Amino acid sequence: MRELAERGLEGERVAGTPPARGRRGVTVNLAESPLSWLRARGLVSPRQFDAGEQLREDYERASLGPRVTMRWDAGPRGGSRGAPQAVEPGGPQLSARRRFDAAIAAAGPGLADVLWRVVCAGEGLPAAEKALGWPARAGRLVLTLALDRLAEHYRLP
Repeated sequence: MRELAERGLEGERVAGTPPARGRRGVTVNLAESPLSWLRARGLVSPRQFDAGEQLREDYERASLGPRVTMRWDAGPRGGSRGAPQAVEPGGPQLSARRRFDAAIAAAGPGLADVLWRVVCAGEGLPAAEKALGWPARAGRLVLTLALDRLAEHYRLP
């Protein structure tokens, strides 16, 4: 699926018009993940990409992402007016949470931040670098190190 949008090179959105005079712009596919973007340009290896996708899959299966729609799980039952009862997560969800936690721990504290931001939260590298207070273009090097460590954890060939 392609969802194209015009963006200025600094990352601001340009609503359907070319960038202002003297400014350069680019058309981006908003449906493409940052990790897919890096893979398509040969900036991460297939092994690194597979490790990142495994982490993202565990993250999504564990339902750790923000909820943006209505919850359809069971609500409180009975006539009691106390606090609503929490629904316990199932076995597959708990297993995915354990795998995710183990993978993040295997990456280490200095590398887990960029992994989570780019792979799980879908932040672009420039935004992640800025949020982490890193110099420009340092994020790709740190991300590839984190993905290598993650691939070792997942024992990918």
